[in-house]
Amino acid sequence: MPRYKLTVAYDGTDFVGWQKQEPPDPDAPAPEPGEEPRRLQLRTVQHVLEQTIRRVIREQIILTGASRTDSGVHANGQVACFTSRPDPSKGVGWPADRGVERLVKAINSRLPSDIWIHRAEVVDRKFDPIGGAVEKEYCYTIVSGPVRPLWDRRYVFHTWKDLDATKMQQAADMMVGEQDFKCFAQINHGRKTTVRTIFKCAVETPEPGKFVIRISGSGFLYNMVRIIGGTLMEVGQGKIEPEMVRAMIVSGDRKMAGATLGPMGLRLEWIRYGEA
Repeated sequence: MPRYKLTVAYDGTDFVGWQKQEPPDPDAPAPEPGEEPRRLQLRTVQHVLEQTIRRVIREQIILTGASRTDSGVHANGQVACFTSRPDPSKGVGWPADRGVERLVKAINSRLPSDIWIHRAEVVDRKFDPIGGAVEKEYCYTIVSGPVRPLWDRRYVFHTWKDLDATKMQQAADMMVGEQDFKCFAQINHGRKTTVRTIFKCAVETPEPGKFVIRISGSGFLYNMVRIIGGTLMEVGQGKIEPEMVRAMIVSGDRKMAGATLGPMGLRLEWIRYGEA
C-alpha cells in the first residue's frame, strides 16, 4: 500500500479554499423523513484534485492536505497525500514500481489550468501531512502607489498610500519568537491555544512600490498572516508606530492590530517536515 506525498501549486482565485465543502442545496425540495438533504459540491482544490486522482488510478482514494487555505488564497508548496491499495487483477490503484514521474504526468494532464503538481514522493505509511509539519512559510505581497495593478491584480493587494519598508521591518522583527498571537487571530478562531513560534518575518522590496512579507513559523492561526500583513501595512503608512506591535502582543486585543487584508496577496510557499 504505497503512500504518496504530493507538492501542489494552485491559483486560488476561482476556488472556495482547499477543504471540501458540501453545503445543503437551498433550491432542493425538502427531504423526506430519514433522508439526507441534497448537497452542493463547491469548487475546492481538495475536491478537484481528489476526483482527478481517482480517475487516473481508478481507485476511491482519500486526499488529505496539510494546510486549509481560504477562498482566494494561493499556494506554491501545498502538501497533500493519499494511500493507494493497488489490485492488479482489477486494474485499480498505482503500484510504487509504476513510478512517481508517470503518476505526476498522468494527473497533471487531467487537471484544470489553475492547479499543478510539482512532484510526488513515496513516503512512510505513517506520514501525516498535518501533524508532521515542523515549519511553514507564507508570503503576502502588497503593491503601493498611484497605479492600480492590472495584470497581477489576482496575486497582490494594492494600497494607494506609499509605504516605509524600514518601519515595516522594525515592526516585523517584533513578531519573531514564541509568543501569544491572539491579537493577530480572527475572533472565534477555534484553536485551544494562540501561542505560536515565528522563526522569520521579513519585509522584502524586490522593486519600487512592491513589498513582500515573508513569514515562517511552526504554525499559524486563522487569518493570522493576513492580519499581520494589515498591521505591517498600517505601520508602513504611518498609522501605527512600530513599537506598538509589542503592546499589541502583550494585550492580546484584536482591535489594536491592523485590518485583515484580502486573500489575493497571500500564498503558501512551502512546508517543511522533520527527518522522521
